[in-house]
Amino acid sequence: MELNEQELIRRQSLDELQKLGINPYPAEPYEVNATTKEIQEKFGSDNTLFQDVSLAGRIMQRRIMGAASFTEIQDSTGRIQLYFKRDDICPGEDKTMYNNVFKRLLDIGDIIGVRGYVFTTQMGEITIHVREFKLLSKSLKVLPVVKEKDDKVWDAFTDPEQRYRQRYLDLIVNPKVKEVFAQRALLTNSMRSFLNGMGYIEVETPVLQPLYGGAAARPFKTFHNTLGMTLYLRIANELYLKRLIVGGYDGVFEFSKDFRNEGMDRFHNPEFTQMELYVAYKDYQWMMNLVEEMVEKIAFEMHGATQVQTGEHLINFKRPWKRFTMYEAIREFTGSDLTDLQEPEIFDVAQKLGIPVDKSMAKGKLIDAIFGETVEPNLIQPTFITDYPIEMSPLAKKHRSKEGLVERFEAICNGKEICNAFSELNDPIDQRKRFEQQMELGKRGDEESMLLDEDFLRALEYGMPPTAGLGIGIDRLTMILTNQPSIQDVLLFPQMRPERNIPVSAEQDFIDLGIPAEWVPAVIKAGYKTVAELKLANPNKLINDLSGLRKKMKLEIPALKIEDVKSWLS
Repeated sequence: MELNEQELIRRQSLDELQKLGINPYPAEPYEVNATTKEIQEKFGSDNTLFQDVSLAGRIMQRRIMGAASFTEIQDSTGRIQLYFKRDDICPGEDKTMYNNVFKRLLDIGDIIGVRGYVFTTQMGEITIHVREFKLLSKSLKVLPVVKEKDDKVWDAFTDPEQRYRQRYLDLIVNPKVKEVFAQRALLTNSMRSFLNGMGYIEVETPVLQPLYGGAAARPFKTFHNTLGMTLYLRIANELYLKRLIVGGYDGVFEFSKDFRNEGMDRFHNPEFTQMELYVAYKDYQWMMNLVEEMVEKIAFEMHGATQVQTGEHLINFKRPWKRFTMYEAIREFTGSDLTDLQEPEIFDVAQKLGIPVDKSMAKGKLIDAIFGETVEPNLIQPTFITDYPIEMSPLAKKHRSKEGLVERFEAICNGKEICNAFSELNDPIDQRKRFEQQMELGKRGDEESMLLDEDFLRALEYGMPPTAGLGIGIDRLTMILTNQPSIQDVLLFPQMRPERNIPVSAEQDFIDLGIPAEWVPAVIKAGYKTVAELKLANPNKLINDLSGLRKKMKLEIPALKIEDVKSWLS
């Protein structure tokens, strides 16, 4: 493992701490009786509070002076300033804990516990006067500490790939990110509370399934050694939840992790969360009303209003939402009426509209492609699209009055689907025919076609009551309600490509930038192993790092000027 200069120094500090008899990673608990947020909120109104306070957090800033210094720590609720005075920390003759441990061996990123009392400085800043401190965890990596002054920000940790890949670091240096995930938790708790209040039961169904079903998607597959059989990560939990309706439950729901082996973009992650709900003796019209009521309630509980800013749009979740049938929406936005057209004619319409289609696509896929390209992006306010062609919905009940359609709706918001719902198909003979049609599509090359599930058909043959079913995408709804542009911003650990091991650039590559050959070893020692990495460096930080290494490495070369460093990076 190659270590840069700062990492080597931190390991040296670790050794010195251990030689002083200080355990850098103690096992015993540390008593905490307050948080930074509590202190900031309550001390201003009552200066007698917090006269014996104990809290813990990560060092985020240090201003080391002589016999007194200031430090800033961050806990899970915010930041607060600490005041260290040498004679308070070390009241006797031995000043090691202040002069050596605090001033020399602690670093930004270390986690410490402190005890003391709260006061207000002459500048009016609420501060803890530290009487004693304890190292709780030594940080061996250097934080990319964000610097702010006069509303300007330097060294911000903003690269999306780094933020998603190292979410732990993102949460440390960009604490506002935590609020997104607190809001996500509020969303799911609000939804769960609503459904519990309706009297429905939350259940769990298998993630590993012998047959995948309930959606049109490619699965991930694995192999169970003991059973000697192929299993699939579920693409949906629909067919299992319907089995429970057959078994006698009136309403069941599940917050499920589902997995689809498909493309990745800012709206798709191979692992995602949805909530599926099935209610006996209801239909899709009833479910539309439930979705409106539930999402309106969630928006209000999260924001205190039904209006939510998402990007450049102000979205209003107040009921009622606009409603179009699928064919009405396509006619509205394209001028083409697909109502009575057959597959070849719909194919021609798609081509005239400039939509990429091919001959393997059946009628349902063609209509879906036209809708996705011409209608969906234009639906910004919450809108229900209803009454889909039967070819698009192999698990939905035939429409009670419209030939060739099914009783299905999707809710579209901010240009993307957020939920999908049916009057569920409970005719086992019709369901078998639909599955067989899906298998024929698979033979035509449709990799997302459904499989025929004999056990599910057997369950339907015992009788499933009329049922309304719903699947609602938690990730996409969270994106809208927290104003995040990408699904990766609302997943703590989104799927990422493997990290590449980037080889160290040849010395000549650095020289070609104008870096003197005698400075190249210091540049690499500072952690800039490639020209690409160097190009991302902050020039002020780079010159400070290299100036320090010039002394440590005892380089007999002239000192650098900021203009030199900037010329390398330009």
